[in-house]
Parts: sequence; structure tokens; C-alpha cells
Amino acid sequence: MTLNLTRRLMLTGAMGTSIAGASACVSSVGSTTQAAAEGAFPPAPAIDPYLLGPKEGVALLSRNENPYGPAKSARDMIEYAASKGAYYTSFEAQVMLTEMIAEKNNVSPEQVVVTTGSGEVLSAIALIYGPKGPIVAPRLFWDTTALYAVNLRMANIERVPLAADMSVDLSTIEAKVTPETGLVQLCNPNNPTGMVSDAATLKAAVKRMASKTTVLVDEAYIELSDDPEGNSCVPLINAGHDVIVTRTFSKIYGMAGVRVGYSISSAETAEKIRATAMSWSPSLSIAAAIGCYNDEKFLAMSRSKIQEARDMVNTTIDTLGLTRLPSQTNFVYFKSGKEANAVQEAMMKKKISVRGQYMDYNEWTRVSMGTIADVERFCKALPEVLGA
Repeated sequence: MTLNLTRRLMLTGAMGTSIAGASACVSSVGSTTQAAAEGAFPPAPAIDPYLLGPKEGVALLSRNENPYGPAKSARDMIEYAASKGAYYTSFEAQVMLTEMIAEKNNVSPEQVVVTTGSGEVLSAIALIYGPKGPIVAPRLFWDTTALYAVNLRMANIERVPLAADMSVDLSTIEAKVTPETGLVQLCNPNNPTGMVSDAATLKAAVKRMASKTTVLVDEAYIELSDDPEGNSCVPLINAGHDVIVTRTFSKIYGMAGVRVGYSISSAETAEKIRATAMSWSPSLSIAAAIGCYNDEKFLAMSRSKIQEARDMVNTTIDTLGLTRLPSQTNFVYFKSGKEANAVQEAMMKKKISVRGQYMDYNEWTRVSMGTIADVERFCKALPEVLGA
């Protein structure tokens, strides 16, 4: 395995410098003894400990990851699953996770579809509904999966401007919806704004829109909101409304790299999604999700650490007199008064990674919550970067 990895890196040039150095060593005068000592197959270079995750010294605050996961309950199951890695994911394990999700959300297992991250299920939904008509959505939302269908020429997005306070303008979105609309796609809490729509207003609007077309509510950050159950649109599904809710293990569970997500919908819609999903989740992902799904102690700790970091960021932004949006997620969207890409570049010089510009919101920066130490670095650097 090590030899194959080394060969691949050599062929791609990733180890070009090391190869050149090794060649010079072998061909240089006085290198015969060293070559003999190394033998015909010298040890491969150690794998960079920062091959995955942030590079050494970098505060990675740009991707909405949760550095406190995976939980030990998930890691223990990953270790167990690795020992069974010779085998395909078992049907029994998939059923177990599906039943756990169904029980917690008071739905039947037939209504749940587990996929490789919520990205897969969202992409599948875009492929199903995009050809039927436009995907009506806020101007700013997590649009990557909708764009997946757009790039395949299977959909187009009709974007509705945000309200004056940067919230999702539900009334204007609703006015755009007709029976010819392929899908309404919402993100609650929204990304990159971090804002939660008023629960009563959202649910009333979703019910009315669902009488005309399918409504998708991406709840990737719902567990981080102040009232997860109250804010969720899952109850609308069992009430018979044409609604799909998607969730992920990437955020509060801290498993962005492990890749597990799921949808909840009617059983009929779930069957369409299963038929369109492009792969099946590996056994390590399923095992990890089983291990941590009901780990309430970890979830409470994770939520607490994210809230602590967010309070620090909010305090720093407020002290500087800047505008920020009221986030209920693991990131904060704020207006710095400077070009977002310039802020990103200046932060990167300090080894702090934040997001650059979204669309034409050129003075708005999104910063994710990382470890407390990394967030402290951001809070210290922000006034320096802004010249405050």
C-alpha cells in the first residue's frame, strides 16, 4: 500500500523535489555507502500528518466544519468497521441506522433515505425535480447541489432577492411559485447568512407552497438552532404536505469527512430519491452514524463549544461596530466594510482561513467556528486586518 501511494505521488509530480533530491544523492560522489545502506527499496517518506484537515498552523474557519467531532462513540464504530472493511456495507446496518433516524423523527423507515452526505441526496433531488420546472430559491442559499443539475442542463434556478434584513423573503418566494415550478428549495438555518426563518411564518408558507409543488427544506444546521424541534419542517411531512427535509452528520456531529446525510419525505418520494441516488454509503460511514446518532452528551458538548466560539466572534464584531447577522449556526456572516476577498487574503497571511466573496455581496465575510484557540486568533486578527 505504501509503495503504491509513493508511486502515485511520484507520477503526479507531488514528490518531484524529493525525487530530484534522491537522484542527486545516488549519483553524487561519495554516495555509494549511503545507497548501500538504504538498499534497493528505501523506506517511503512518512505521510504528512496534515494530509487531511488543516495544514500545520492554519486556523481553518472557512468550511463550516466542527473540529470537535467525530465523537468517541463514532470513532469506536469506525475502528470496528475498518476491521470489516473487506466486506460491502451490510443491509442490516443500513436498516439499523434508518430505523434509528425514523424513530427519533416519528416517521416510518420507508420515509428515510440515507446517502453519502446530504450533498448526494440534495443532488438526487435536483435531478428529479429540476427537469419539471425552475428551482425557486433565495438568492443566497447553499446552491452547490442545485447547480449540479444546472451544470448538467437538467435544471435552472430562479433566485429571489433576500429581504432588506438579509432574511429569506418567504412572501416573495411564495408569489413566484406555480404548479409549473419544479421545486422550492430553502435552507433553514440559511447558509451563508446563518439566519433562521420564523417558525410559524416558515411552516405556513411551506404548507401553501407545497399545495402547488414540492418544497425542499435543507436543515443541515437545524441541531445548532435555538429550538431544533420547533424550527423543523419534519412534522409537515406526516401531516401530508409535499415536503422533503434533508439533514447531515457533517455539522453538529463533526463528520464532514466521514460523509453521512439523509432525507425525510413521504414514502413515495423517498422511493424516487433512492432510485436516483448515485452510490451507497460505505460501512465506516454507516457505523459511525449508528455510534453517535443518539450520543446526547457529545451533542451537548459540541453545541456548547460552538456557542462559546460564536459569542466570542459576535463580541469582537460588535466591539468593532460592524454589522453582523443573527446566526444560529456554526458560522457568522458580517459586513466588514472591506472587500471580502481582500479580508480573506489578509487573514490567510496570518494563517487564518475565512470565506471570500459570495456572489456580489462583496463586503460580507463568513467565518466558521473552529477550536476556541483558532477563534481567538481570528478575533485578535480582525481589528488588525481591518485597521481598526
